[in-house]
Amino acid sequence: MRKYLLLFSALLLVSCLKDRPGDTEFDSYKNSFIDAYWKLNPEAAVANGNHAYDSLLVVPNAESRAKMLEFVENQREKLQDFDPDDLSTLNKIDCELLKNLLAQIEFSVKELKSWQWNPAEYNACGQFSEILTKVDAKNTKKVNELAYRLQFVPEYYAVARENLKQVTKEHLELAIAQNDAAKAVFTTDLPQLFKNSTLSKNQKDKNLKACEAAAKAVTAYVKFLEGKRNGPFRSFRLGTDLYAKKFDLEINSTFSSKEIYERALKHKDSLHARMYNLAKELWPKYMKNEVMPTDKLLAIRKVIDVLSLDHVKPEEFQSAIEKQIPELERFVREKQLIYIDSTKPLVVRKEPAYMAGVAGASISSPGPYDIEGNTYYNVGSLSGWDAARAESYLREYNNYTLQILNIHEAIPGHYAQLVYSNQSKSLVKSLFGNGAMIEGWAVYTELMMLENGYKATPEMWLMYYKWNLRSTCNTIIDVGIHTKNWSEKQVIDLLTREAFQQTAEAEGKWKRATLSQVQLCSYYTGFSDIVDLRAAYRKKMGDKFNLKQFHEQFLSYGSAPVPLIRTAMLE
Repeated sequence: MRKYLLLFSALLLVSCLKDRPGDTEFDSYKNSFIDAYWKLNPEAAVANGNHAYDSLLVVPNAESRAKMLEFVENQREKLQDFDPDDLSTLNKIDCELLKNLLAQIEFSVKELKSWQWNPAEYNACGQFSEILTKVDAKNTKKVNELAYRLQFVPEYYAVARENLKQVTKEHLELAIAQNDAAKAVFTTDLPQLFKNSTLSKNQKDKNLKACEAAAKAVTAYVKFLEGKRNGPFRSFRLGTDLYAKKFDLEINSTFSSKEIYERALKHKDSLHARMYNLAKELWPKYMKNEVMPTDKLLAIRKVIDVLSLDHVKPEEFQSAIEKQIPELERFVREKQLIYIDSTKPLVVRKEPAYMAGVAGASISSPGPYDIEGNTYYNVGSLSGWDAARAESYLREYNNYTLQILNIHEAIPGHYAQLVYSNQSKSLVKSLFGNGAMIEGWAVYTELMMLENGYKATPEMWLMYYKWNLRSTCNTIIDVGIHTKNWSEKQVIDLLTREAFQQTAEAEGKWKRATLSQVQLCSYYTGFSDIVDLRAAYRKKMGDKFNLKQFHEQFLSYGSAPVPLIRTAMLE
């Protein structure tokens, strides 16, 4: 089966790459672009599994920002030398991705300027933690690279303090929590590596002192931030103009932010109608002789509340996830929905400390430079939660929606898509992937699995629609918060009453929306683009349409924006 996947990908690539005179030169250019980018962004290289620049820690000063803008100008000039008509379909997509990446860099430095107001951007601990997962204490070369990188930590945090002008209260608290928790990298993890290494005693002592200096720098940074808790603060809201531009650059959709907002509102109403019909069907089974309310949303809520009581215990949350993964894989194979490469490990783990504070579950892919590495399914811990908070959370992630979460995060969602992306012959598509395509695919697979019969009971469909309301309302609240000045009360009311979320989940989503911008739109926007593409591709292929073939061809383009994949598949 693995040979089949590689052959399928190869045939597609041959069909897309043949007889284009500019491809050889452009392929060479892409490699030089990527290498130059990693030198300027070694932390991004680490995140993608490239450890060639582990010794580098970029100090976030004016000089480093100037170098980024210089990089943008130089690469734009080079890209102008390539005629799109001389490139294959895949390379045309890569060319557009590189242009968009350069525009994002310029926008970030010149207009967004989050380096002035977001203290959570500064976290050297996380970068070291990622590298440490790959370093053997006996590998002197890698140990020395970390030692070299370590010496820049004090300057890194000193410059961070200089950069920050008027911060947002929300990012301030996140930065304090994350840096304080992750400081253990310098007080425990890295010192242990040096002690276990084969370095001389003098080298070990020198490196241990450097660890102490790094830890002090983090402590000083946290104290500096704590001193800003009384304000004044900058608003976390981007405003209409900045938000629209960030949306266009990051989401890269057929829709504008205004258009997807309007579409999401209509979709919400459509979901409510379907959910009410299911609530009427399930009412006699679960509500017995209780009279059904005339308020449709209240009736839906009552049925959902009963179904939500079916959940695991707090201490069983992670193990329940682990048990469901093989079941999902068996279903995908039996229904022939997409090829799953079982040689690529998926490891469920407790969420690392440096990642805590934003989302309850996430996937960490090894990246295209480390395709044999583990993919981690990071699960937020409920340890230390009071009983009421844990119960609210588990009702949200009950035994129905927990399965949909696993479809989204694991199989055939993020885990499967990122394996395909890493196998793409184009590093550009894998490395600089489009978030709306990635999240949209995961949301699409939730619907696709139920469409093909995965536990498609009325109960599961009702809870799926509730879950799909999450993606839909993510877009509604994100646009509302950042461009329409929505209050926390407005957001909580929408999510609890119209999206039927538990209070803890709604409060968590408000927090997430205050810490990010645009990203929450990626789920519903990407989903909408993919569903529209599937309908168009089905119409094009007619009786020859095959769902498995559609999925594998779609994913063969790596993590490219859906509109570019659409053009390639419909041509």
